[in-house]
Amino acid sequence: MTQDRDLFGNPISSGAAPSLDPVGSLTSVTSDAPLAVRLRPTRIDQILGQDHLLGPGSPLRRLADGQAMSVFLWGPPGVGKTTIASVISQATGARFVELSAVSAGVKEVRAQIDQARRELAHGRRTVLFIDEVHRFSKAQQDVLLPAVENRIITLIAATTENPSFSVIAPLLSRSLLLTLKPLTPADLDQLLDRALTDPLGVHPSTGGDYILDTDAREALIRLGGGDARRILTYVEEAAASAEAQGAATITAAIVAQAVDRAAARYDADGDQHYDIISAFIKSIRGSDVQAGLHWLARMIAAGEDPRFIARRLIILASEDIGLASPSVLPLCVAAAQAVGLIGMPEGRIVLAEAVIACATAPKSNAVIMAIDQALADVDAGRGGAVPAHLRDAHYAGAKALGHGQDYHYAHDSPHGVVAQQYLPDDLLDVSYYRPTDHGGEHAVAERLGVIEQILQRPRSKSSSD
Repeated sequence: MTQDRDLFGNPISSGAAPSLDPVGSLTSVTSDAPLAVRLRPTRIDQILGQDHLLGPGSPLRRLADGQAMSVFLWGPPGVGKTTIASVISQATGARFVELSAVSAGVKEVRAQIDQARRELAHGRRTVLFIDEVHRFSKAQQDVLLPAVENRIITLIAATTENPSFSVIAPLLSRSLLLTLKPLTPADLDQLLDRALTDPLGVHPSTGGDYILDTDAREALIRLGGGDARRILTYVEEAAASAEAQGAATITAAIVAQAVDRAAARYDADGDQHYDIISAFIKSIRGSDVQAGLHWLARMIAAGEDPRFIARRLIILASEDIGLASPSVLPLCVAAAQAVGLIGMPEGRIVLAEAVIACATAPKSNAVIMAIDQALADVDAGRGGAVPAHLRDAHYAGAKALGHGQDYHYAHDSPHGVVAQQYLPDDLLDVSYYRPTDHGGEHAVAERLGVIEQILQRPRSKSSSD
């Protein structure tokens, strides 16, 4: 089901553009429309958080100036994908049509392309905005190809998933891919100011403006999680709650009551940030899966960057698990990639899987101990010249210098292991890597014992010896 809509999502006739007052706000918007609709930008300069796409000569600027092109907007919810399409439509005077890939089929797509062709014959272009385009089938995407290629429509397609994996290559190659970023705390702070002061914002029935205290502001920004629509919904509900209580000040308690979520204190740059991530890592290191999930939930609820959490899990997999369970590191790397591809809230499932895998895996810090001890020796100046038989012998004159002489090729040995000096003279007795007997590292320890016996080196002691 489709409908021509104005910048605020209100239905309009196909032949009439929405009227603007002198400051650019739609006069047709009603006071009972949602705050996120009332405050939707009407000019490209009002778009927050996407400065990297709004510079002079940028694709969005050129679109707004009337240049015909099609774009895919890839980003998390609430960062302005629909808004960008609406603003571009308004700036160019184009007909704006929105389709949802959840409900629209091939028939609806064809109908809109046919209508766009008729409108173009009368000199009016059509901006076709398709939300959640990754849900379109290949057949539906194929229908768009001729219209995009021949510029019958300006296609603006929004997706929360990487288009490289969900959009057919011919359609993607005929369009620009623009990546939108989550709104920063500074962006959300600016949005809150607008919500409280704009004539279309939230105001007590008694007149004046609401006062948003510091804790409430911080709570809303955390709960907003980079999503403009969410934070505007929350502040609107908090204002309604304050109104019901006869309060002119919105407090953190009112915010928590209004959104039915605890406004837990969490300063992304302060003690809470570091304390909680510390508790998170130490709980997983201690194999307490329940505690690990709790601290994960605390960070997610507070709006912590999921990519930061994923990076810390990758580090933990190497530092605290290592070869005791070598499959955990690639699992954590895959989790980080998955979070980048699908974003939140689904990313919470991926992170939880990685946390459970890390917490329940056998632990070993033998790898970090090994590399740190090796680095300590290097920093202390230990390590002499490379033994002559290990030096590069692939250049003229190397043989005369004795380079490579008496080197034994490991693959000529029955076991693929050959005894010869590999370390500098002053490090012959070092033992950096000391495997534990935890999990898979027990088998590594046994094999290492055999290898070092063949190498005629002192056997590396297990860390449990």
